[in-house]
Amino acid sequence: MSTTRRTLFFLSLTGLAGCRRSRLPRLNIYNWSDYVAPDTVSNFAKEFQLDVRYSVYESNEEMLAKVFSGNSGWDIVFPSNYFIEPMRENRLLTELNHDLLPNLRHLDPMLRNPQWDPTVQYSVPYMWGAAGIVYQQSLQPAPERWSNLWEPRLKGRITMLDDPADTMGAALKKLGLSINSHTEADMRQAQHELVKQKAIVRAYLNAESRDQVIAGDLLAAHLWATTSAQAIEAAPTRLAFAYPQEGFALYADTAVILRESAHPEIAHQFINYLLRPEVAASIVKVSKTATANGAARALLPEPVRENRVLYPSPETLARGEWFAPLPSAAQRLRDRLWTELKSA
Repeated sequence: MSTTRRTLFFLSLTGLAGCRRSRLPRLNIYNWSDYVAPDTVSNFAKEFQLDVRYSVYESNEEMLAKVFSGNSGWDIVFPSNYFIEPMRENRLLTELNHDLLPNLRHLDPMLRNPQWDPTVQYSVPYMWGAAGIVYQQSLQPAPERWSNLWEPRLKGRITMLDDPADTMGAALKKLGLSINSHTEADMRQAQHELVKQKAIVRAYLNAESRDQVIAGDLLAAHLWATTSAQAIEAAPTRLAFAYPQEGFALYADTAVILRESAHPEIAHQFINYLLRPEVAASIVKVSKTATANGAARALLPEPVRENRVLYPSPETLARGEWFAPLPSAAQRLRDRLWTELKSA
């Protein structure tokens, strides 16, 4: 999740001279920003003698809009866990060949049989995390609950995530409901809470909030733990993070191979490469994300391995709730309510 996660860029990487480039197979990878180390893709391309086109996106919706036609040109994408079932139902994903993924054994036990894909048939957990509140330590009393993000003292100096699942989920948790509640009454009540809050919200942003909170322009931001950890590293004496007492959303970003992929075996090689503990650890050291690779976590420096923003304690984690896919009618309603909120 880079400084400007909405900036799209393309890299063509190869381990061979340019005169031979056209002869190489090319793997096309579409990922969240700041989800690899600077040398991850180039090292893979050099080792396997490939060209790689690598690009980043800022939201699941942005990614899905590109690949939904089934003719996008991408081989590998990294949807969040609650997008796996809809993508599978729309025949966008190919089944994984575990014989080509021996490094699956390195997954954290918590993620070896995830509820959204119990046999890891279509998706490999890559990173995981949660949404919470990053805030200036000077803000006292410190925000500990979602309800604190509705307080007038934050007017004009708070952002909420530009993500319908996360932000509607925060409002649902504020109301004492599940983040996956999808009755019309509950969803409209959550939207009503967000409409009331909008008067104090500066903007709905994703990783862009990181720079604003580092600069001190924001007092608080609804933000992913991974992005918050990056902000705290930049301003450790000023910033802190809270997992709200009412509970919070958990998500996992996963590696999948699209059915349209022209190079499924090479795509498996890349996923298996990412599962190497030393590769996964090198990524986390740079990106400050929470890896799904248990063997990699053991290789991390203790300050990273024991970072309670990235890796909350079991007691804190117990308040988390995994996102689940919504029924199609509820998904359409949430999208409509979200559009109404932002345009109001």
